[in-house]
Parts: sequence; structure tokens; C-alpha cells
Amino acid sequence: MILYEYPCNERVRALLRVEHLFGRLFFFANGPDVHHHQIALDTLFDLLEVSERSDLRGSVLQDLERQRVSLGGLRQHPGVDAAALDAMLAQIQDAATALGAQGRIGQGLRDNEWLASLRGRLAVPGGSSPADIPSYYAWQIKPQETRVQDLREWISPFLPLYSGLALILRMLRDSSDIESLEARQGAYQEMLTGKTYQLLRAWINPELGVFPEMSANKYVIWIRFSTQDNELKPQPVTRDIPFQLARCNL
Repeated sequence: MILYEYPCNERVRALLRVEHLFGRLFFFANGPDVHHHQIALDTLFDLLEVSERSDLRGSVLQDLERQRVSLGGLRQHPGVDAAALDAMLAQIQDAATALGAQGRIGQGLRDNEWLASLRGRLAVPGGSSPADIPSYYAWQIKPQETRVQDLREWISPFLPLYSGLALILRMLRDSSDIESLEARQGAYQEMLTGKTYQLLRAWINPELGVFPEMSANKYVIWIRFSTQDNELKPQPVTRDIPFQLARCNL
């Protein structure tokens, strides 16, 4: 089954975007080739830019505190697994403490003159060539172990942020059961009674060759399935499509 996710608000959309960047960063930073490491650096600079444009650290800390207070209120409820609750509260506290102890995320990278110069060069098409920045080429021909160690050092200031947002998204994704549904003639609509969701998750059999286009507000969830023509242009399908859906909210 292929999973598609749709964020129902901009806060969750921002978290998913940053999670996507971290996934790409970790994958390419551990790659064996110097070209993998260039993509890792590009992605690291993307994360640096995201953290500069918004108070991502503050937003994640607020979400962690909100969940700590919410979960703490469940302690007196009958049927609550106290051990599991305490474990989750400890994870939230650890993530919040590590992130809160930081100053401005990535400040060390901003203060590194070589990285700051490289950041500007990588933004120019072809600007990373040996003719433009020979010091970067000198770094690229160093042993793989040296490059990987450097990347790990540069990535480490971002790890508390990753731990915090990963925990928030895990709690959000785990907040709903999965329901099997069918989109009649390729479309599914569900009327809501004022209840809003933060994230929709849809699973589709890849053999169907379709993908969902989703939207949601406090009145309705709307999912339309499409396929792609020879030029990859989306085309609506008119047959019934079975799928699974989770409506997530914290």
C-alpha cells in the first residue's frame, strides 16, 4: 500500500516539509559518493534557511508543551496505561529540554566562513565547480570517512529539532484508527459536523495506478482519485476505488 498524507493546516504542512528535508538529509549524508554529500549539503542549507525564515524551534516547543499538558490531564482517567503515559511524557520532556537548551538553530554553521561562502556558491547553477571554489573540490576529494564525519558535525545542531518534530508527528499519526472505504466513481466526500482534523492519511493499492487529491475543512473531507496520461497530466478516474483513511487530530 502507498501512503499519501494531506496536512489540514499550515502548521502541520510546515512540519511535514521539514520532516521531508530531514529524511533527504539523513539519506544522502550517509551515501558513499561525493555527489550524495553535495545533495546533503544543499539540504542542510535548506534547513538552515527554513529555520531563519520562521521560528520553527519555538513552534515545536509550543507543540511539545501543549501535548505535555494534554497528556498530563489523562493521568486520572480510568483505563489509562500509567506506565505508557509516563514513558510518553518522559520522551516529550527530553525532546523539549534538548531543544530548549539551544540558542538559534545552526548558528555555528552561519559563523563558519567557509560554509557561508559555499552556501552562496551552491545557490548558483554550476557554482560548485572546481573552477569556482577549489576549496570545496579539495574537501570533496578527501576520504569518505572524513566527509561523513564533517557532515555529522554540521548536522548535529539540528538533531534536537528533528527529535521534537518527529515526536509530534508520531503522536499525530498514531491518534486515529484506519478505516476501509470506497470512492464511488473515483470520488469520496464526508460531511463533518464542525470537527476539524490536522492530518489525513490515505493508503492506496499501487496496482490501481491512481493517486488522491485531498482537501478538508470544518464542513467536509473531499478526496478525488486521478491517474496520469502519457504526459503525466492528472486525469480523473470514474471507477470505484477502494482505499483506507485515517483522520488524525491531537
